[in-house]
Amino acid sequence: MPAPVNTFKQALAAGKQQIGCWSSFGEAVTAEVMGTAGFDWLVIDGEHAPNDIRSIRDQLVALATSPTEPVVRVPIGETWIIKQVLDAGAQTVLVPMVETAEQAAELVRACQYPPHGTRGVGATGARASRYGTVTEYIQTADAQICVLLQVENRKGIENLDAILAVEGIDGIFIGPADLSTDMGYQGNSAHPEVRAVIADAIKRIKAAGKAPGILGVTEESITAWNEMGAQFLAVGIDILILSQAARALAAKWKPAE
Repeated sequence: MPAPVNTFKQALAAGKQQIGCWSSFGEAVTAEVMGTAGFDWLVIDGEHAPNDIRSIRDQLVALATSPTEPVVRVPIGETWIIKQVLDAGAQTVLVPMVETAEQAAELVRACQYPPHGTRGVGATGARASRYGTVTEYIQTADAQICVLLQVENRKGIENLDAILAVEGIDGIFIGPADLSTDMGYQGNSAHPEVRAVIADAIKRIKAAGKAPGILGVTEESITAWNEMGAQFLAVGIDILILSQAARALAAKWKPAE
């Protein structure tokens, strides 16, 4: 039995737009609820959310029966954490703060088994191989791993073309909050200069045959990224969805003082 087909990776390669959302509670039950919403992909956030390898694993389990693809964002681009999330069953990995082609190449290698990569060969007893029941996992896993890298500062933008030339990258995610802050606009991704840089980056990513991705949390920003051609587009964060809806509901029904 081979590794499961990564339909999200297939969709990106085919040029299909994939709509996603952020999962930031760090809880399996919340991820399970989000998995019923109809999103194509859902980020299990290991960078800013209160996650560890056990909570990431539990959320992968919670999404196992959902058509939504779990995208695990690791806290940092280190081979040891990539090894852990892959063995826990992740097939799509998102790595923050990628700045150079050399870094990108090392991250790709971390997602592949030898002789092409550096991933440790220990999945036989791990969740990734369904505890040994996916008998051809090691022989087939590389082809189903989707590698998404975040470019989110000026150095990364300067090296974007070199990063895009690295073989094995499926998509580049532009981090608008980090990029705008690094450009001196303190999270203001709507600034015209920031928008121009993002539009150019998306154009270059598409021209290189890779999938461009980004996150929007307002209707205006989502529309802007969509019009620029973002292919894997996140349209919300679960915590914001809950908090905004709850505040609006309370404001609607509480009597005026």
